[in-house]
Amino acid sequence: MSGLYGKTHRDFQDRHATRRLADRLEEMSHETFDEADRAFIESAAMFFLSTVDERGRPTVSYKGGAPGFVKIFGPADLVFPVYDGNGMFLSLGNIAANPQVGLLFIDFEHPRRLRVQGAARIFREAEWLAAYPGATYVVGVQAERIFVNCGRYIHKADGTTLSRHVPDASGGQPFPTWKRIEIFGDCLSGAENDALRRAGGPIAFDAYRGEDDAPSS
Repeated sequence: MSGLYGKTHRDFQDRHATRRLADRLEEMSHETFDEADRAFIESAAMFFLSTVDERGRPTVSYKGGAPGFVKIFGPADLVFPVYDGNGMFLSLGNIAANPQVGLLFIDFEHPRRLRVQGAARIFREAEWLAAYPGATYVVGVQAERIFVNCGRYIHKADGTTLSRHVPDASGGQPFPTWKRIEIFGDCLSGAENDALRRAGGPIAFDAYRGEDDAPSS
């Protein structure tokens, strides 16, 4: 049984022969933050937060602050401040009704993404607010699943440099660097293995630095 995929996900995976790859990615997901997660998250100056209201309607909000405004304070716990906004309180209102949230962290310079799914709660106590001058609330999230996402379609932060992985006029695009990581070697299709060889072969897990970096071995 998968804790991440349901029947509809499996239908698409089977249609495109990606079930083994999807399973490997699920195996690599985790319930506690490792050092790489911590470094990535605590260096972020922004992230996207998804919440769901009491009628099941989703919304996504941008959250920004000085690098380090998201802090990890336990094996699976992080916090971030809520500053003065437009008065709609969509995120907080949704969290109060439904604690399930998703966080998406993106590095636009070395294209990488990290997802965190978990349950949120709202803090108003003085000791929490003291850590964030100017905050009206602090939100804590207990992670239930943490996993890396493919970063190859992330454009540069300047807004004009598009990802080199966007398909060209004939549909061509470079082989994704993350699929070169050796742990995925036995999950690739025959055509992907051919493309892997043309791209220079597999690389070690520690050699992966994002989709703009393509080590030769």
